[in-house]
Amino acid sequence: MTVSVKDGAAHLASLRDGRAIYIDGEQVKDHTRHLAFRNAVRSAASLYDLQASPQQIELMTFESPTGVRVSRTWELPTSAAQLVSRRAALELMAVHTCGMLGRSPDHVGSALSAMYMGIDLFERYDAARAGALRDYYAYARDRDLYLSYVIVSPQADRSRGVSEQASEFLACGVCDEDSEGITLKGAKMLGTAVPLANEIMVAAIQPLKAGEERYSVTAMVPLDAPGLKLFSRRSYEAAVTRVFDYPLAARFDENDCVVYFDEVKVPWERVFVHNDVRMAQDQWHAIPTHVYQNYQCQIRLTVKLRFLLGLARKIADTNGITAFPPVRETLGQLAAEVTMVEGLVAGMEAAGNHYGQYWIPNRRMLYSAQVLTQQLYPNFIKTIRELAGGRLIMVPSSVSDLQSEVTANFVSRFQSSPVTDATGRVKLMKLAWDALGSEFASRHLQYEMFYAGAPLVTRGHAYRTGEWDAMTGMVDAYLNSYDLEDLAK
Repeated sequence: MTVSVKDGAAHLASLRDGRAIYIDGEQVKDHTRHLAFRNAVRSAASLYDLQASPQQIELMTFESPTGVRVSRTWELPTSAAQLVSRRAALELMAVHTCGMLGRSPDHVGSALSAMYMGIDLFERYDAARAGALRDYYAYARDRDLYLSYVIVSPQADRSRGVSEQASEFLACGVCDEDSEGITLKGAKMLGTAVPLANEIMVAAIQPLKAGEERYSVTAMVPLDAPGLKLFSRRSYEAAVTRVFDYPLAARFDENDCVVYFDEVKVPWERVFVHNDVRMAQDQWHAIPTHVYQNYQCQIRLTVKLRFLLGLARKIADTNGITAFPPVRETLGQLAAEVTMVEGLVAGMEAAGNHYGQYWIPNRRMLYSAQVLTQQLYPNFIKTIRELAGGRLIMVPSSVSDLQSEVTANFVSRFQSSPVTDATGRVKLMKLAWDALGSEFASRHLQYEMFYAGAPLVTRGHAYRTGEWDAMTGMVDAYLNSYDLEDLAK
């Protein structure tokens, strides 16, 4: 029997929706064919081809309650074992992109799924909004939509709150509402991967205060919605002429956009939160949303670190330095750090707990992982750059140097290696530079350091979820075991 699963062709077709995306001062007519986006779009589509392949369909998909086979992104685990089996699917997705798609389909899909797990909170808040969430989750799941989100408000003046900026609608807020829905006006960021996605969630993750209710909205918006405008950052992909020279930027530049809502009408059936600053926060932290989405991040980051560790070993082998004791010590340190992150992910699963019927990763371990990996990633990159040394810079200007009759012979002489030929060495170092030092790599460094919030935010989560009573209780118990009259014996 043939099982129908969304594949790459279907995803590509769904992206040709006439969305208003701007780059280099112009509106793009069809971003799926534009030099700035087309290869990343194909990489996104290839994830759907992966899940539709006969070899991976059982691992990567499951049958939804309506009988449609969809990505395990949408699965709602009820046990630790089911959470682990879902993780295997998410890991394979990350392996397919070397962990370089920070906002792959499983990220916001996980957030929406966890909101659905917390439907009880929405029911207590507003039955109509809970109904909207319940219906939209089923809609997105059964269409296997690629979702992104914009949940941070731009602030021209960081010393002021979102409602205190010079313009009332600098940040996206509700400017009108009627019996049909709400109208949104203003900007939101960081629209990572919106060129690859079908729809976006607009929400507020930063705390709001009384008087800022108009900004406390959570809603789902198709990326071709009238009035929605997407302003892309510089495309690293557009600058690449050959994959050989920038092999990661050429394929995985997921792009980031500022999303501007130019009086975008959103029907009530797509609105989950409205006019409630407390609910705007509770939807993240009072239910599994924040934990479940960031658990996905740690799965992806684990895969990315494995890739970088493999790159470090290949660099050492290619440079003929693997046998040096200091190099082995460095590689051992990197390997231990990767294993630490792997262990934290496994710990989150094993030490998880039920939220209703659903099995949720352990939030204390999750926030520990976030704090540690924010520090680990830049040091990891720095260590591999030190390992590579000047060889990371002294590579030919382009693949043409390996193909030209004028230069190829000379390049083959000074790009020698004990384990590969000149082409193999240059190919590896080009890949290493794109992962460690290029503009694409610099963006990834910034992303991994701040996607979860500034360090003070993640450390605040770790403080908030610390088992302080148990730990200080141990100290108190020991303090109570002796007094002034006790003598040393």
